[in-house]
Amino acid sequence: MTDKTLLIVAHAPSDNTRRLVESVITGARQASGDTVEVIYKPPLEAKPGDVLAADAIILGTPENLAYMSGALKDFFDRCYYPVLEEKQGMPCAAFIRAGQDGTGTRRAIQSIVTGLRWSWVQDPLVLKGQWDDGFLDQTEELGKFMAAALDAGII
Repeated sequence: MTDKTLLIVAHAPSDNTRRLVESVITGARQASGDTVEVIYKPPLEAKPGDVLAADAIILGTPENLAYMSGALKDFFDRCYYPVLEEKQGMPCAAFIRAGQDGTGTRRAIQSIVTGLRWSWVQDPLVLKGQWDDGFLDQTEELGKFMAAALDAGII
């Protein structure tokens, strides 16, 4: 019986970013145990109710013009105030697929998460430079870590 929910909200406009999202989901489902339900929602489909029902969240985005994707920004715009009071302290993590350095994207996401008063479980994972299949191992580990920590009651 699941009694905890890990929500993954990630924008995946390319084949490689879709592979990253799939690896996060795979890792999370492998480590979720019997108590954690893993739910993936693209940012344009995620609603405040999804966040309110979650016990932890993983955010994902490509770097677009040194910023998060417009889809993830839209998610924050729609969900910020409806979840602000009820989800303070929610454990969160993020991954950023950055063709350059990811600094602006990371800063923007951290600023919004700070305003939401969510609690970083680890620093955002920035996957920068040319594509590397090792990125998939890193995102799978992120999913495993978040689900296992939620299952164990650590977060």
